[in-house]
Amino acid sequence: MEANTNSVMPLFTPYKLGRFDLSHRIVFPALTRNRAQNNIPQQPHATEYYAQRATNGGLLISEAAAASDISQECPNIPGIWSEEQVEAWKPVVKGVHEKGGVFFCQIWHAGRLSVPTLSAWFFVGPCVATRPADGQVYEKPTSRHLKSDEIPCIVNDFRIAARNAIKAGFDGVEINASNGGYLIDQFSDGSIEDRCRLALEIVEAVVKEIGADKVGIKISPFSDCDGKKDSKPDAVAIYMANELSKLGILYLHATEPREAVKGLLPIRKAFKGTLIATGGYNKFDGENAIDESYADLISFGRMFLANPDLPKRFKVNAPLNKYNRSTFYTNDPVIGYTDYPSLEVAS
Repeated sequence: MEANTNSVMPLFTPYKLGRFDLSHRIVFPALTRNRAQNNIPQQPHATEYYAQRATNGGLLISEAAAASDISQECPNIPGIWSEEQVEAWKPVVKGVHEKGGVFFCQIWHAGRLSVPTLSAWFFVGPCVATRPADGQVYEKPTSRHLKSDEIPCIVNDFRIAARNAIKAGFDGVEINASNGGYLIDQFSDGSIEDRCRLALEIVEAVVKEIGADKVGIKISPFSDCDGKKDSKPDAVAIYMANELSKLGILYLHATEPREAVKGLLPIRKAFKGTLIATGGYNKFDGENAIDESYADLISFGRMFLANPDLPKRFKVNAPLNKYNRSTFYTNDPVIGYTDYPSLEVAS
């Protein structure tokens, strides 16, 4: 790609995301941090962490919050199924809003990657999951099939979680339908319609509960994460994009395929709403993606984790902090969480 030569930096052009006026195109995505205790965001650390990364007119997406008490991957992830959790999220949301940020709550069901002592098991086959924090491998017992009469319960869990997120003050929700180990994305056999049915039923239920203008979804049809590889990723992506367009949701957040250049083009052409692209972007790549209308917004994960003032650093071409992978998933309330310095602190 040729470098953008416009005087205006594409990542800093304003964008209208439904009813939200964004001042830039840089998104802070959902990143599991494992700092919750008893599935409750901890204060004041969670509020500080998100507020550090909030900017006036910037979009943030919370770490994945479990939709129910049987949808947990780890014991230290937050939930959004109880009143106590709703109350704990309120100061976190307030901290982001006080900085002028737009804040969505990601909701999920961990499926076959759930912890056996915490959750029900839904898919057949042994599962071995590696936790990057310490390299430890958890051997998980053979799981079971999700029964057809259980599906409405799962859909309802997401509906209630979405309602709770709005009660907590979030501006909307992002449904996590990405990564092969998690429940929604586990459906990789059968017809294209069957593979996408659960995701679309959940989206439809959430749309009816809180409104399409408050709903986004994240998908990764090209991913081979956790041993899942779809045989027809393009067909799945296009079908999902078309069906989601019919539901009128606010945005589609899609992971870039590693082996393809501009691999999200089929989704870009099919989806009628806002497209957020993610997957190893740096500033240069993001600028070009926006400049060429390949995507509307770009999310930066590990880079934003390590640089709470990433938009400012991009704007002034400042050096970036390096992330420390060993502290991604520890439960320390400060180290690797709120202690990455801003430019003001670093100087």
